[in-house]
Amino acid sequence: MHISEFQQLISRKYEKRDRERGTPATFMWFIEEVGELATTLASNGGKNKEEEFADVLAWLCTLANISNVDLEKACEKYTGEMKEGFKPK
Repeated sequence: MHISEFQQLISRKYEKRDRERGTPATFMWFIEEVGELATTLASNGGKNKEEEFADVLAWLCTLANISNVDLEKACEKYTGEMKEGFKPK
């Protein structure tokens, strides 16, 4: 599955409700999921590691959808030719 396909799936399922919630509240949900992922990683993964990664990605897609950002296009920064201002390590 491509990033755009996953983002569209999230949009079809949740975007109406997500737009009604708004960006600030949606961002807080995203941060909560990042916190859960951090807790899972700090405890050496556990059985929920994959679920927490998926939750973070889903909420990131939600934020992108309500912000009108195409994540696959945004990721071209890393997949395309070197762009001005991007400094690899």
